[in-house]
Amino acid sequence: MNRYYQMAVDGDVAHIDIYGDITSWEWLESDVSSYTLAKSLATLPETVSLIDVHINSYGGEVSEGLAIYNALKAHPAKVRTVVDGFACSIASVVFMAGDERVMNEASLLLIHNAWTSATGDSEALKKAAADLETITEMSKRIYRATGDVEEERLDELMNAETWLTAEECAEMGFCTEVEPIGETAAPAQSARMALMRSVMACPGQPGQADAPLSVTVDRAVEAMNALALAIGTSQRTEPAPVEPSQQSDPSPVDPEPAADPDAAAQDGDPDDAQPEQRAMPIAAFFELIAR
Repeated sequence: MNRYYQMAVDGDVAHIDIYGDITSWEWLESDVSSYTLAKSLATLPETVSLIDVHINSYGGEVSEGLAIYNALKAHPAKVRTVVDGFACSIASVVFMAGDERVMNEASLLLIHNAWTSATGDSEALKKAAADLETITEMSKRIYRATGDVEEERLDELMNAETWLTAEECAEMGFCTEVEPIGETAAPAQSARMALMRSVMACPGQPGQADAPLSVTVDRAVEAMNALALAIGTSQRTEPAPVEPSQQSDPSPVDPEPAADPDAAAQDGDPDDAQPEQRAMPIAAFFELIAR
């Protein structure tokens, strides 16, 4: 899926991506205006029951963001907003339009007071300051209506232009769910341990019962020895001892007669004399561990 402003319908779910600036002038492909979004919402079929809005935006014009917020709130479908990266400034207000508000653990909100530029005499500048306070109050009302944060605390955060983590937003009620970063396995450089885990986790063949633990351990050791031979090393690994209660066959087994080292030495083939030093072909190794 391309990551810019777009809307797509899949069954009863409408997907909206706001991956750019919120502005009345859509100069870039990623820009989104309230007019474009409202027109897109109006074309949705009545069968749509969920609007899924993904956000990664630095914000933009307050008037456009408030209009988008109100358009989403007014739609009869359930709205789910998701912060994929940043939801800054007025984009954080758009995020508040969700009935469900999800923040990825690796995402941030930025809240602050509205700002502008002004010229003129002192009276004009005073009026501009008063207007900014009125405009900022609209965002504050939405934050307070959505979350659970005291007015004084919210004023402090907005005056300081504050970045909020997903955990902080959850504590204040700004988001209803935090999507955790996917867990990854700890880095490992041991081929032997990786092979052991692979063999131990290998289920039995279809139609057969899982092998007893003693057989599984023997297979793991045998496979590790085969790997050592396949890469040209003579290192051997002896089978790990198995508790009597874990033996697959409790009946006694006659030990095999010990091999005569002199007989092996008399044989002219040195490979027969020291079989543990013969390198197993790679194909044979994979055939072994696939059994």
